[in-house]
Formats: sequence, structure tokens, C-alpha cells
Amino acid sequence: MKKIIISTIAVSALLFTVSCNTDFDTDVEDIVVTKGEADFSNYVALGNSLTSGYRDGTLYSDGQNESYPSMLAMQMKLAGGGAFKQPLMPNNVGGFTNLPGFPGKLVLKMVNGALAPVASPAAAALDNVAAGRPYNNMGVPGAKSFHLVAPNYGSAAGLLTGTANPYFVRFASSATTSVLADAMVQKPTFFSLWIGNNDVLSYATNGGTNSQTTGGVTTYTAATVQNGNTNPATYRSNDISDANVVAGSIKGVLDGLKSVGSTKGIIANIPDVTNIPFFTRVPYNAIPLDAAKAQSLNTQLYGPLKAALTAFGQGDRINPVVAGNNPVLIIDNKLANLSAQLTAALTAGGVPASQAAFIGNAFGRARQAKPGELMLLTSSSLLGLDATTNQAATPSSVFIYGASFPIGDQYSLTTDEVKNISTAVKAYNTSIRAMADSYGLAFVDMNAKMTELNSKSGISWNGVRYTATFVTGGTFSLDGVHLTGRGYAVVANEFIKSINKKYNSTLPQVDPNKYSGVTFP
Repeated sequence: MKKIIISTIAVSALLFTVSCNTDFDTDVEDIVVTKGEADFSNYVALGNSLTSGYRDGTLYSDGQNESYPSMLAMQMKLAGGGAFKQPLMPNNVGGFTNLPGFPGKLVLKMVNGALAPVASPAAAALDNVAAGRPYNNMGVPGAKSFHLVAPNYGSAAGLLTGTANPYFVRFASSATTSVLADAMVQKPTFFSLWIGNNDVLSYATNGGTNSQTTGGVTTYTAATVQNGNTNPATYRSNDISDANVVAGSIKGVLDGLKSVGSTKGIIANIPDVTNIPFFTRVPYNAIPLDAAKAQSLNTQLYGPLKAALTAFGQGDRINPVVAGNNPVLIIDNKLANLSAQLTAALTAGGVPASQAAFIGNAFGRARQAKPGELMLLTSSSLLGLDATTNQAATPSSVFIYGASFPIGDQYSLTTDEVKNISTAVKAYNTSIRAMADSYGLAFVDMNAKMTELNSKSGISWNGVRYTATFVTGGTFSLDGVHLTGRGYAVVANEFIKSINKKYNSTLPQVDPNKYSGVTFP
């Protein structure tokens, strides 16, 4: 057993498959660039981290310069577009030295003989660039849909209570303003809105577990976001947002922009987050065993454990392991806790009391993962470690994470949790599409594009093949959630195609091959 990291073999996969075809629709690069029925003179982008240019686990200046809105603005300039200003970070590392939980960007380093993403130390304290307002890129990393309409989201004092966001604190016009209010002041002639990902992503990236503290939420009433009786102020930071809250918040943004004459723009739906490398890199059956190890585990652990579970009518939780790839042992908190019963049964079966208690407590809600269930990228740093020492497992190790000891609930998504995510995404996207139609906006189906990107064939541009494969696919950064410059270029082209279709403009697409991918040492 060993941790799942990036081998040197994987690096060679960056020599992408060459193809003569381009999977993007026909470009308009040889056609005279026109604005059609749109006015790009003052373009403002609203959204979250995907709009800001966030990548490699943080926000840093090079990533911001390769944000998809920046790429759009560059093409819009060819059709009368104006300047596009971003609240650039003060360095190319990111993070905040005076705030916990905000490290610098991930970089590839050699760890135990192979390449692995390692976070850099934060480069500077939280700064304030409000004096440089107005900013056209108003993407705020971490923002959920209702945060865009929340007052005080840019209050430095709110950082202590979790009601504010440091990335908005940096450039908010005041402590009491909202993202929407600062966008409305600019009266954009054209806008883009891509929001809703974080309303389900935080639940997914925490393995379907919910935070026990209320953080990153606001105190406005349900009526404010026109969502019936659901009040997002009661949400915990890792909850899935109610679909009515998301729809009401997006409607609030569109109504606010419409009230200042901003009626032309584009809105995107959200991808199913389970199509991204953070959830697809580690397979559910990531435990390779040879025949001898499998036999040993069956004799010492799986056999007695299955017998004990069977006695309590729960024998299907565990099956014998075999030579080859085996399911990861996970914790499923929806299962009945049989810790006490297992401890008693193992003790009665002759297992030493201390060991029986250790196993009983560990396996009270444990089972093997099933096909279709997802292991989070964060589990890769745990699988194969000795559970008693958190060090690399040795031949004498008995309890090995994933193989003979379950990983925590926060490292996997069960079938029910995957279904919860899918249900939310479908509901959000139904509302987003309906609002695009009712407000007369261009619509871009990013869910379909990310599904295509996650397919084996992926997409290609001028002979370069792009997929959603972690690192080697070229489009996703080292955090497994956010895109590289090349990935954001793919997004920009989808926006451009939809804008051209809706407003009869002829903006040229960008060349993804000219932007950056993953940087290797």
C-alpha cells in the first residue's frame, strides 16, 4: 500500500494525443469582429472562485490574469469593449499570512519519490485594494448564491464571525455593501453571471458531512431572497443550499442589474461537481492486494468481522478481499453503530480485549465502498498509512487506512450523498435555464461541457487533447476543483459561442493552447 500521488509515468501523459480535428464549433476568427446587438463597453463579471481565476487552491495574480472573464474582455475589446480591471492579488503565491486556512498555491514537489501537490506558505497579509475601484471582475472565491446579495459580506469585522469573505473585504466599497450593490453602481452594459457551484460544492468536498458551526452565512430574512420559508441564515457552512434559495438569490441579482438598465448578459448553469478530478482521481476500489496479503487480511480481520456483522444482520457491509483491486473501507454515518456489539463479539471470539475494542470502535459504522461511490482527492494522502502511527505502512502494519482500517466519513461520498448532490444540481440548473429565458439572456450549458470534458475522448483544440483527468488532462489545476489557464480558456469559448448566438456578435474564440497548464518542477 502507498499513497496515491503523481508518478513520473503520469508526467509523460502530458504528451497529449494529437488529432486533426477541433471539437469546438466553427470559430469566427476569419470574420470581421462585430458586437451585434450587444454593448461590450462596460463588461462586469459576477460569480465565485471560477469567475475570479482561482486555481491551485488559492487566488494569485497569474491565475487572475487567466480568468475566463479576462479572456472574454480581451475578445470584447475587438468589438468596442472597454477596459477590464481586476482586484489583483499583490503576489503570485496567494494566501493570507494573518488568516488561518488561507495557504499559498499548491505546487508539485517530490514526496517519497514521486510528485505530489504541496501548499506553499502564504505570501502576504490580507490587503485592501478598494481605492482602485471599480473592478470589472467581481468573482469572489467561496461565495454561494445568496452571498452575492448579502450586505456586510465585505466587512472586515465579519471575518471573526464568519459572515464576511476576505476576498470581498479586499475590494468592497464599504463594510455594509454587497457584491450586487457594487456591481449595480457600475451600470454594466454587459454582464456575466456564473454562481451556484459553492451551494453544493462545500457539502461535496467535505464528504457530505456538515459543519457544526455557522460560518459564511448571513442574517437577512427569507423574504429578501424570495425563497418562501427557507432562511439561509440558519445554514451551516457545508450544507447544500435549498434550491429555492439559489433561485431566489439569482433572481435578486438579475432584478438588481435590470433596475439599473443592465439587461444584456449571459448566465451559466453549474456542472455536476462529481465530474471533476477531486472526486474522480481516486477509484472506489483503490486497494491493491497480492494473494498472500488478501489471505492474511481475510484470516485475521475480514473473516471474523463479517461473521460478527452477520450475527447482527449486517453481513453485507463486508466481503472477503481478493488478489487485485479491492474496495476502500469507509465510514457510513447512516449505518447503525455496532461498536459495542462488535467489541463484545470479537472479545468472545478470542480477540484480545484491547484489540477488540479498537476494532469495534473503528468498524461500528464501517463498510466497503460500492461502485459509483466516490473517494475524495484528500483521501489519497491517507490511503496506505498505518492508522496507529499515521506513517507509511510497513510489512508489520496491521491497521492500514483503506485496507484494514476505515477512512473517515469526510473522505468519501456514499451513494445517497452522490444522489443529494445530483438532485441539487438538477434543481439549480432548471431554475437557471428558466431565468435565462425569462430575462432574455444568453445561456451557456457548462454542465454539458464539463461532462464532455470528463469523457474518455475529452475535447481537442488544434491537435491538443484536453480531458478532466487530474493533472495530465491539462484543464484542471492541482486542487482538482478549479481550472488551469487552458481550462478557463475552454470555459471562455463556451461563453463566446453562446454570446455570439444570442446577440449576433462575432467575437473570436481564444486559443486554449496559448494559456498555461500545470507547472512541473
